[in-house]
Order: sequence, then structure tokens, then C-alpha cells
Amino acid sequence: MKKTIIKYGAFGAIAICVLFLLSWYVMDDLSFASQEVLGYASMIIALLFVFFGIKHYRDNENNGKVAFKKALTIGVLISLITAVVFGILDVIYTEVLNPTFMDDYYNASVEQMKVSMSPEEFKVKLAELESQKELFTNPLFSFGLMTMTVFVIGFIISLISSLILQRK
Repeated sequence: MKKTIIKYGAFGAIAICVLFLLSWYVMDDLSFASQEVLGYASMIIALLFVFFGIKHYRDNENNGKVAFKKALTIGVLISLITAVVFGILDVIYTEVLNPTFMDDYYNASVEQMKVSMSPEEFKVKLAELESQKELFTNPLFSFGLMTMTVFVIGFIISLISSLILQRK
């Protein structure tokens, strides 16, 4: 089981890193909204290794059987590896590869709010955004947020995969 978790966790981690870096390099000129959609799609694609890891364990290591609890454990641990690696990559990206990202994203958000909100709403939302700005530029917070985002998606995929693949 341990080998399967490490192997498929590494596959998921490599996939999410390659997809992230590829989208950054190839599609840097897309809007932040489009980049966000691509980011979530990359997470889901990389986390498909959860399904394949559980299936591999069931079919090749456990004589075609796996209980829901065991399958969920395997899926969650594969997701955790993928999530932690992505959290680290996100910090490297925002601190080293593209240190202006947070400012660019903030400015784009402010411009979008100006266009889509009334002046009163804009003032309230801008004050809220300003109060959160320092928090979002903290690398530790960024790591935690990105890790949890990937992990939550991985947990959902683990639940679905465990339900589909369980056999007693």
C-alpha cells in the first residue's frame, strides 16, 4: 500500500507541476479568470491519479478487493502528497518565478470590481480587499491555502473513487 501511495502521489505531484508550469509558460497572456479555470482543471486532471492509485492497489496488490475505508485512506494520502507539492510550487512561483503575481492579481481584481460594482459597493469591497492583502501575500498562508484547495478537491475525488472501486 505504501509503495502505491508514494508512486501515485508522485505521479499526481509531477502532473500538477507540469500542467501548472506549462499553463504559466504557454498561456501567460490569458485573463486571470481563464487562468483560474485552467488551474482548477489542472488540479482535477492531476488528482485523477487518486482513482488510478486505488484501482492499482485493488487489482494488483490486494487480489481484486478493497474496502471503502482502505480505498479512501489511499486516495486521501495520494491527494495529500499532490497537495503539499503544489503548495510548495505555488510559493516558489509567487516568491521566485513571478514575484509580481500578487500585485498583478490585486490590480486586476480592483479593476474588475470598479467595472462591475456601484461606487458604494466598490468602496466596501476595496476596504475588505485591502484588509486581506497582507494575508494573501504571506507565503505561509499562500502555501496553506493552495495545499488545502488541492486537498479538498482530492478528498472529493477520493470519496467518489472509493465508492466506485470498493469490492469486498
